[in-house]
Amino acid sequence: MPGKHYDELETGQIIQHSLGRTITEMDNVLFSALTMNPQPLHIDEHYASQTEFGQRIVNGIFALGLAVGLTVAELTQGTLVANLGYESVKHPHPMFHGDTLYVETQVLDKRASKSRPGQGLVRFKHTGRNQHGVVVIEFERTALMRRSNS
Repeated sequence: MPGKHYDELETGQIIQHSLGRTITEMDNVLFSALTMNPQPLHIDEHYASQTEFGQRIVNGIFALGLAVGLTVAELTQGTLVANLGYESVKHPHPMFHGDTLYVETQVLDKRASKSRPGQGLVRFKHTGRNQHGVVVIEFERTALMRRSNS
């Protein structure tokens, strides 16, 4: 598996994820519909055109899920036991249809699990930027990870 085990992660380590993903109108509208979110900022172009954004903005929960997904191949694929929590989710700048999301991960801290000897807890900080390098999402995540000898 290409993911990193608990033992391969070091506090302070930074991982630049190689995949980026351009967000389409369909992504945003379909996600909003599937989650029953009728917020006009996401689905009503006429309404959104009259706001300070001048157009529809991407659903922030979709951006969060996409940011996590972009980290999987190089971070947790096959090595994650469970995501235990998300904290400090911030959207400092909106995303728009046609923007591309890129993610960087920093390992904030880690500790061996006391109750699960073959696993450890890792706290990550994920920072997502658009194609212009503008930070569009930041959040922390705590994950339970497999150790390489488990």
